[in-house]
Amino acid sequence: MSAKKPNILFFGVDSLRRDRMSLYGYNKLTTPHIDRYFSTDSVIFNQMFSPSIPTTPGYASMLTGMDCFSTDVVALRHQGKVAPHCKTLQQVLREAGYNTVSINYDQTPFERHLQAKVTWGGWEQGRSRKAESLNEVAIPELERLAADDKPFFLFLRHMDPHSPYLAPEPFERMFYTGNEFDPNNKTLEPVYAFKPFCDYFRTWFPPGCTDAEYICAQYDAEIAYMDACMSILFNKLEALGIAEDTIVVLTSDHGETLYEHDCYFDHHGLYECTLKVPFAVKYPRKLKGVTKRYDNICQLKDIMPTLLYLIGIETDIKFDGRNLFDVVAGKAPEEPEMYITEATWMRKHGWRTPEWKLILALEPDFHYKPPVELYNLIMDPGENHNVADQYPEIVKLYTDKIHAHIEKRTAETGREAPIYTNATKWNGIGRPFASSDEAYKTLHIGDPETAKRLQELGEKRKAQN
Repeated sequence: MSAKKPNILFFGVDSLRRDRMSLYGYNKLTTPHIDRYFSTDSVIFNQMFSPSIPTTPGYASMLTGMDCFSTDVVALRHQGKVAPHCKTLQQVLREAGYNTVSINYDQTPFERHLQAKVTWGGWEQGRSRKAESLNEVAIPELERLAADDKPFFLFLRHMDPHSPYLAPEPFERMFYTGNEFDPNNKTLEPVYAFKPFCDYFRTWFPPGCTDAEYICAQYDAEIAYMDACMSILFNKLEALGIAEDTIVVLTSDHGETLYEHDCYFDHHGLYECTLKVPFAVKYPRKLKGVTKRYDNICQLKDIMPTLLYLIGIETDIKFDGRNLFDVVAGKAPEEPEMYITEATWMRKHGWRTPEWKLILALEPDFHYKPPVELYNLIMDPGENHNVADQYPEIVKLYTDKIHAHIEKRTAETGREAPIYTNATKWNGIGRPFASSDEAYKTLHIGDPETAKRLQELGEKRKAQN
């Protein structure tokens, strides 16, 4: 066995929900190459969650092994840097002799950062080839890294499942054979009537499109297109002769809401579709044999300590996350319940158990949703029936758990909960919204470039601090 530590090829996909992947049993074959690749020498976790929505806190937790209290990151438009005591995965690996490189991701520093020419695009600009553009940068970088004596950590942020969903041919018709312009189909009418986002949707929906199922199929198409492009990178590892000694990781910062819960084609709302993400790890050198699947509930904060265990790097960092191999071996406790947060287009927090989910609004939201939502995830897995009024004792139980958890983590970190401290930052008006009407009239996204600028705003602010 080589004395050189293993490489890491890390696919940190943006907006990839677990239940739309055939890897996790979806009835449409969206990820055939991923399915085959992780069918041997791998572990797959069936219940990985991103508890803090959206992008910024998701990646911060993924790459530090910490929760939102430790990172002090909870909002998309986060101000300031990740809490200074947090040491990133790339920093630990660099100290262990790794080359660290990211492509299309620079929210936490890597030794080398590269940017693929990925445009978010719109209907007039034509269909987007995001994953191919990323491969154009990633393949020569893989060749360069493989030729070096040092092991590498290459982080790839694929943006394909992020709206706008504009996968190229032939993928755009792969999961849809209907008539997206059927005048009798009215399913997109509420989407076009949602003023905060309707202008954005019109920039990339086919003009005259009436069928919401067509847009959902475009999300699936983006995943299938990305999957095909990822297969080129899988094959490249083999061609370079480094597949045996490379850990390949697949996960996501958060999921995506399609036509559910009135949170159309975006990733806000603390519903299951945004919390559920994939987590698969392939390492032929150490995980020789068939793939094992585990049903243990886990969170993004568990990824860093798990990878350091696989690599064999010890650290004195006190992670909030756990090494999942200890969990499945019964050496570490399960963590079936979790505190959940969102500061995207709404500011909420809550508590999730295998049976119940409580969502509390910290200010009025632009969907006019009730301030308290309670769902029984066993009886109502689609979270379509708010039963808060029927079970006030359950609401109180989990409200108390939320407050106890915040009190505990506030004492441990010495900082107020970020879901509170970001109250005047996340929505752009400097104070909490006074009403749902105010939120509805204030929040607006007009085009893909605006969406891109919102994603980049947190990074620019960090550079200024």
